[in-house]
Amino acid sequence: MSGGPPGPRLSRRQVLGGLGLGGLGLGAAGLALGGGPVGTVLGAGPAAAETAATAADQTYPFYGERQAGIVTPAQDRLAFATFNLLPGTTRGDLRNLLRDWTTAAARMTQGQLVGDDTDLDEPPRDTGEAIDSPVAGLTITLGYGPSLFDGRFGLSAKKPSVLVDLPPLPNEDLDPDYVGGDLCVQACSGNPLVAFHAVRNLARLGLGAVDYNWMELGFGRTSTTSTAEQTPRNLLGFKDGTRNIKAQQTDLLDDYVWVGRETDQAWMRGGSYLVARRIQIFIENWDRDVLGDQQNVIGRAKTSGAPLSGGGEFTTPDFTRRDDQGHPVIAQNAHIRLASHEENGGTRLLRRGYSFTDGIDPVRGTLLGGLFFIAFMKRPAQFIALQQKLGTHDALNEYITHIGSGLFATPPGLRRGQYWGDGLLTEAA
Repeated sequence: MSGGPPGPRLSRRQVLGGLGLGGLGLGAAGLALGGGPVGTVLGAGPAAAETAATAADQTYPFYGERQAGIVTPAQDRLAFATFNLLPGTTRGDLRNLLRDWTTAAARMTQGQLVGDDTDLDEPPRDTGEAIDSPVAGLTITLGYGPSLFDGRFGLSAKKPSVLVDLPPLPNEDLDPDYVGGDLCVQACSGNPLVAFHAVRNLARLGLGAVDYNWMELGFGRTSTTSTAEQTPRNLLGFKDGTRNIKAQQTDLLDDYVWVGRETDQAWMRGGSYLVARRIQIFIENWDRDVLGDQQNVIGRAKTSGAPLSGGGEFTTPDFTRRDDQGHPVIAQNAHIRLASHEENGGTRLLRRGYSFTDGIDPVRGTLLGGLFFIAFMKRPAQFIALQQKLGTHDALNEYITHIGSGLFATPPGLRRGQYWGDGLLTEAA
């Protein structure tokens, strides 16, 4: 398919008349390395099979300057959960919970059981569904929600001034069952059972102290965080994340992702802010739109991923180019134009989203699925400004709406011997 501008644009309104795991193929998790490859690729030969086996055995360090799961090469599967602390939970209980979670997360990401079991008269320490499965690059990332600092645990003075609930934003219809949370856990892996097992076991360790607030399972990453990764596609069928910040762009990470000395809370230096948005795509409507219109909505050729201004996928879009009639080749309301750093004062986000499906929309009788948007940033204001523009002007708005939301402070990484909560709970409030 040509990367050039399509023919005359048609009006979309003239054209349009159970918890899923996204084709799982279960079989790998963060325990007892030694299982087979995560899966196969259609038409894959021996080299591809060897690559899959290597990916299945991949582990990432849990300890380090930054939390894993931010600039780590984006894995293909996600389990994301938010939790609320139960009434009666004390500051000491919260500290113990985060210490237990740290120990368990460090073990699971290295392919170990949560704990060894020897007593037949006690419940097992690990739920066991992932025994004998490869770790598949599991990362576990923790975040603190604004509500954690509401006074219950003496943390009000430790709350970053920018960590406040997101304001009402255009093109959102938030489901109250998918909003907020005291804590969040992002588990990513090359296999769904890895990620699910991680969240399940952390929740189990937290029994009596925390309860689930909401949860999402994602399949098919919708961004790249490394120059070594191929650009994936979202449920719209378009390549997604071509211009995302990459781990190799350390200057951009410092400018737009990592919290620096500008923060009013020293414990957040080296961390980042995570915004999660559950975005429903009206898939059936999109599927009935004509190709030319789909490409104009996004601003790229569907097959090649090239901008409509020409070139290849990684060619910088030329937002000044016009057709023979003097119209912008990339429309003024095209998604890639409005989301570009050129149109937003240079501002960028590190995106790390996933596709999701949650069965059938009970109101419309159509598929309930779309994009589980995750982004990391130095300041939440970066996302707020971007969404105010996109939610008001983006041509894509006819096909999407935001139905879930959360904002979390993700602290920096840990050294061995440190625990989540250190610097937040171990010092005087």
